[in-house]
Amino acid sequence: MTTYRISQLAERSGVPATTLRFYEDAGLLLAERTPSGYRVYGEDAVDRLAFISSAKLLGLALDEIRELLDVREEGVCASVRARMLPLVADRITQTDDRITELRAFSGHLTGVHAELSGPAPAGACGPDCGCTTTGKEAAGPVPVTLSPTRLGNSAEQWRDVPVACTLDGAELGERTELWRQVVGKAEGREEIPDGVRLSFPTGAELAGEVAALAAAEQGCCAFFDFTLHLTPTAFQLEVRAPEPAAGILADLFGATA
Repeated sequence: MTTYRISQLAERSGVPATTLRFYEDAGLLLAERTPSGYRVYGEDAVDRLAFISSAKLLGLALDEIRELLDVREEGVCASVRARMLPLVADRITQTDDRITELRAFSGHLTGVHAELSGPAPAGACGPDCGCTTTGKEAAGPVPVTLSPTRLGNSAEQWRDVPVACTLDGAELGERTELWRQVVGKAEGREEIPDGVRLSFPTGAELAGEVAALAAAEQGCCAFFDFTLHLTPTAFQLEVRAPEPAAGILADLFGATA
């Protein structure tokens, strides 16, 4: 019977050792211990990790993946499918809701951008200059939240999520570079409780880029909480994280142009 040390399993599966430890703590991956205390995994760990990775790509929560793994252990594919179907249906509904929300946000940004692109009036700003939106939008920012709560979990569950990223080394480097490019376009940075608020110039394309990147980040690092706010002259990204992730927060969002 083939067995793997944690470094060997990480190399075979492409899953970082830190993530393997996280999966073990979360009850998703089983490990035995040698007399000297080293983790040892069985051959089934490779297939189990492939299933976990696949389930995460579907946006399933860890408790749902754990339940599916229990069903999978019974050895009946039909049972696994029967449990997966309603979970995937829920994700379709949630994704459609998010798409609708982001389209509305993008549409509003486009309208503001078009208004600001026209000829400016002479003199100071006025009620009809376009710098201040009218109607119900004038009451305050338009928020778009991208956080675990959007996935059906309880409010502020991100505070209790283990600080672990499921990206491998190459993916992590690429994602970090994408964030640095986006953060470099920010015009302002403000400290807020548990995080930071970045301000960007109004633009539908940039807002969509930031929203898509935030959604992707939340998919691999559930300890982040993202909220987008549309204001009359700009849009803002609020990023929050629990105390153990303060270093990661500062590394990704600590510098602006």
